[in-house]
Amino acid sequence: MASKRPDGIERYDAPAGGWGALKAVAESLSRQQIVAQGAATLLKVNQPDGFDCPGCAWPDPRHTSSFEFCENGAKAVTWESTAKRLTPSFFASHTLTELWDWHDHELENQGRLTHPLIYDSSLDTYVEIQWDAAFRIIAAALNELPEPDMAEFYTSGRASNEAAFLFQLFVRAYGTNNFPDCSNMCHEATSVGLPQSIGVGKGTVTLEDFDHADAIFSFGHNPGTNHPRMMTTLREAAKRGVPIVVFNPLKERALERFASPQSAVEMATLSSTEIASAYHQVRPGGDVAVLKGMMKRIFQRDRQDIDNGGSGLLDRSFIAEHTDGIDALQADIDATAWEDVEAISGLTQKAIESAGDVYLKASNVILCYGMGITQHRNGTSNVQQIANFLMLRGNIGRQGAGICPLRGHSNVQGDRTVGITEAPSAALLDGMERAFGFRPVAGKGHNAVEAIEAIQDGRSKALICLGGNLAVAMSDPEATFAGMRKLDLAVHLTTKLNRSHLLTAKTLILLPVLGRTDSDVQATGPQSVTVEDSMSMVHASRGFLKPPSEEVRSEPAVIAGIAKATLGSRHAIAWDAMIENYDRIRDKIEVVFPDFHDFNARIRQPGGFRLSIPASNRDWRTPARKAQFLVTASLDEDPQLSDPDLLTLTTIRSHDQYNTTIYGMDDRYRGVFGRRDVIFLNSDDLASRGLADGDILDVEAARNAAEIDDRRRLVRRLTAIAYNIPRGSAAGYYPEMNGLIALSHYDRRSGTPGFKSIPIRIRLATAPDGGRV
Repeated sequence: MASKRPDGIERYDAPAGGWGALKAVAESLSRQQIVAQGAATLLKVNQPDGFDCPGCAWPDPRHTSSFEFCENGAKAVTWESTAKRLTPSFFASHTLTELWDWHDHELENQGRLTHPLIYDSSLDTYVEIQWDAAFRIIAAALNELPEPDMAEFYTSGRASNEAAFLFQLFVRAYGTNNFPDCSNMCHEATSVGLPQSIGVGKGTVTLEDFDHADAIFSFGHNPGTNHPRMMTTLREAAKRGVPIVVFNPLKERALERFASPQSAVEMATLSSTEIASAYHQVRPGGDVAVLKGMMKRIFQRDRQDIDNGGSGLLDRSFIAEHTDGIDALQADIDATAWEDVEAISGLTQKAIESAGDVYLKASNVILCYGMGITQHRNGTSNVQQIANFLMLRGNIGRQGAGICPLRGHSNVQGDRTVGITEAPSAALLDGMERAFGFRPVAGKGHNAVEAIEAIQDGRSKALICLGGNLAVAMSDPEATFAGMRKLDLAVHLTTKLNRSHLLTAKTLILLPVLGRTDSDVQATGPQSVTVEDSMSMVHASRGFLKPPSEEVRSEPAVIAGIAKATLGSRHAIAWDAMIENYDRIRDKIEVVFPDFHDFNARIRQPGGFRLSIPASNRDWRTPARKAQFLVTASLDEDPQLSDPDLLTLTTIRSHDQYNTTIYGMDDRYRGVFGRRDVIFLNSDDLASRGLADGDILDVEAARNAAEIDDRRRLVRRLTAIAYNIPRGSAAGYYPEMNGLIALSHYDRRSGTPGFKSIPIRIRLATAPDGGRV
């Protein structure tokens, strides 16, 4: 008889989507007390006259569907449009010391903030403050700093283009380029790596390209949870017989089979569509090895074809006309040994060659990737090897082919496009001078890791956050939390309470802002904002719900209020006029960034418009004006850590989660219900250590040479779950596992923390008396 599984661990055999998704949406509406209102709100999601989903950045099919939302998008909408309210009276009954012991889900689940608040240390809680008083206090603190570079300005990817543009305008007028951004923690390897390869840090495909693809390769992402509307696209491709080749450590249900809630047949018959034609469970950190292995197969078969009288299988005309570096790449691939590829990837030569053969058979190939590629110490190299792989057969810059980074938040790409960057280009500085009559300071500011280091060291004393939950999103929470508690000033523009708001700086202020679903009415009437999706489409978003209270203001209005109080008459920027009518903000964006020409006219067209992506037209904006094949010398992400006792941990999100927001405690596709304190392990790895499914473990991170302290990093008392994961691997939930990641464990080229490849040791947990449990 099979042994009993740990509490809350059950077998879940249903496909992704289907009735399980519809049930989850209904439960979400009920929990947020908006059953009637919520149903009507969901019909406005991703519609021409509605609002853009505050969840993922997957594009919309020309905004024509009357049912264009997914389960986790619905959770994001209901979470924001909840009927629950967090008023000042709540804090009269709860100290921040008490709230620190609450779970992150409980904190956000209290509802929408209704009034501006300031921390009162004598009461250890927040009390109400008037907007003008808050602005004066913030301005005084910023202006008292000896240098503007002693302040950090963080941006969450959910901010609109208009809010992000005003934020960077304010900060550059203030005099610093310290712009830690959520993209530093997710796709910065894309933003750094792709410009060196193809001249632009964005994907090259459109949604329509998927209709013309002959094969789709999927690396390091879980679309069923993190961008579920992509499942419609993948399902359509699978039904056409397009091979979908997946490389991912865990078998994610949505990439195995999917039942579309919009398919009457699949819903009525309880059937589903198989998605992956081949599923390869690569070890975390083995992506470079896989990509080099496939390229090794491509070069081998190319030579065989030539030896047999053919013209070869590489796209030699594309390579000759459009690229540099093919000889160096081929020499590196030829020198790569199959035994090393197999050892590091965890896959057999036969499996990798079979994937390479699928690539060679297809005329048009799209490769999609997520943070399973970027959140590594060699994340930039991972991205560049993907570009190499595609360029061998000319699969960039033509219909049905290209590179597709899967962004997270629905405007994380847009906020970078409109100027949120710690390294402003000369073109950005020129544009700002053209639009506003002053030239901002040049030089590189702080990214996210550098900002936390500066805060920790006392070199930065102020932090203003445009949304987000920076302290929880960041690696090394012990160091991050301690640093943020030393700040002189912390300000958070936010819709809800989260753990970052409990880190008690000397002056701590919460400013409640409108969400995507809320109606934004300014002096000239209702306003819309704009967002950019993963495929560079820009479109309008207009909320329609009554705001949580009359005291809640829009993000642009709050930013303008802080800016006016801080800058005074400096630079004579017309803040009030821009807030009266957001068209005026967009007029200024157009002046700074010519790609936004006719901005206001084009966003009034159904579906909006696509920004120019030169590489999509084989216009390579690299210094050599050609795409570059770039060599990565090593296969192994962390070759110094060769201890056979070590496992490599990758962090994952549960299905009841979006980034740091925890909607609930279930992860149904993986069979986890009502808990998050688990670690997924291969049963053979457990057995070889004398451990078993259900054991309570302590997990300790192994140090590498890059770490600058000798502090032990432990996460205690996790329940071991025997799971289908490659030997030598482990998986655990983010952000709970962040305590295992040193602040210095990041990609030196992009600054992205290595959340997806953490060397660990596991052992039975110790009891309070020091004994084993």
